[in-house]
Amino acid sequence: MSPVTTSRVETTIARRNAESKGALVGYLPAGFPSLAASIDAAVALAENGVDIIELGLPYSDPVMDGPVIQQATQTALQGGFRLRDGFTAVREITARVDVPVLLMTYWNPVLQYGVDRFADDLVAAGGAGLITPDLIPDEGAAWIDASDRSGLDRVFLAAPSSTDARLRQAVASSRGFVYAVSTMGITGARDDVDTAARTLVKRLREAGATSTCVGLGISSAAQVSEVLDYADGAIVGSALVRALAEGGVEHVAAVAAALADGTRKAK
Repeated sequence: MSPVTTSRVETTIARRNAESKGALVGYLPAGFPSLAASIDAAVALAENGVDIIELGLPYSDPVMDGPVIQQATQTALQGGFRLRDGFTAVREITARVDVPVLLMTYWNPVLQYGVDRFADDLVAAGGAGLITPDLIPDEGAAWIDASDRSGLDRVFLAAPSSTDARLRQAVASSRGFVYAVSTMGITGARDDVDTAARTLVKRLREAGATSTCVGLGISSAAQVSEVLDYADGAIVGSALVRALAEGGVEHVAAVAAALADGTRKAK
């Protein structure tokens, strides 16, 4: 397969910035509360204003995830989730809705599966790329080569503690967007989005970033709107996972619609 020359993720973000305040990225773990329900929930996100789906692969040692996501991923694993089920989920989601789907995974499962095999299976399933929270660009040569060959997007993380050199490296190596971690530590909805996010996005733009999305701690339309005042996209995870856990697909759809209001407010 010839590599894709245009990033669907970056194109979607640019389009949403042209027609609204910016893009809404929604995270859910595959396999929670079941594989079928996770697929229905992801489709519901896309049908209720989420522009890009971040689908997490459950992992036995989720060191960067907060308690809500950890519990959900452990439930998925206890229910028999296997990595190959992630490709099934991507395939079924993209068959039902026309939105880019990024897998989010720690790096060890990709290594165990085989980097090139993983890339090929993700392309075959209709996936857009990969978010790798524990992989830094200077240790990611195998993935950079595989994603260049396959045309998949690769999203690296940047934190407030990152040096300017690290930020430049993340910008140069990412395709789709750079994931700006708004707070130090693990994921989880917070009452206030860390003010460090605004400074981090500014530093990323100075490092050459053209597409930056902010994640960790966003849980309301007001926070989505606030983030989109200075970033290209807002990423919501724990608030959506909690909604799915508490009220199923119908509730997560309603929460997604409410969050999407934050993208529609006039600048």
